[in-house]
Amino acid sequence: MAGKSCSSKLLFNGAVTSFDRFHEIQRQLPERTSLLAVSKGHRAAAIRSLASHGHCDFGESRLQEAIPKMNELSDITKIRWHFIGHLQANKVRSVVQKFDVIHSLDSLKLAQRVSRIAGEEGKSPIVMAQVKFRIDPNKSGFSEPELLEAWFDLVKLPNIHLVGLMTIAPIMLDLNQRKTLFKQCRDLADKLDLKECSMGMSADWKEALAAGATWVRIGSGLFGERHK
Repeated sequence: MAGKSCSSKLLFNGAVTSFDRFHEIQRQLPERTSLLAVSKGHRAAAIRSLASHGHCDFGESRLQEAIPKMNELSDITKIRWHFIGHLQANKVRSVVQKFDVIHSLDSLKLAQRVSRIAGEEGKSPIVMAQVKFRIDPNKSGFSEPELLEAWFDLVKLPNIHLVGLMTIAPIMLDLNQRKTLFKQCRDLADKLDLKECSMGMSADWKEALAAGATWVRIGSGLFGERHK
């Protein structure tokens, strides 16, 4: 994935618990897979601590929570912010202005809006299409047929770089079912000649890794329980 350079395969010598978790996760990631530290619900100080050791990819899902952190951490120039939440139409401009990567384009209409506003803002964000492989009323996203139907329109959109797919496994699935779902996402990405698959969170990132994830999104498994 293009973007600011950062060190993503670091070894820590310290005894701080979050650094130990970081070290253990990184040790298990192959070269193809990067860690997205999901910092939603965690304080700016926790981000600063991890960034001070070279990690630069952090994920937020609520704009109103993210902006104060971004302002507090504006002195750290190598942070790459990823938007991972549901993107509302009225928040697109702010997200395009503030974030480098958007994981959650869930419709052609939203992608067209991001493309238009990115052009107006002189931006070219990296984006992924969010896909639902199971019925889940709590999650948005393209169905696989919807994505295939919209595909030729999506890839023609200017001002955005569509590099992959993102998916979230429904909470009711067991780990084997999640692994099957993640493999579906990887197979669809390969069919569309997309390199990136953003899938797997703290409870199921190992299953996503086995299925071919290139980004795993880990929050509580890295930072501990959320503060808010």
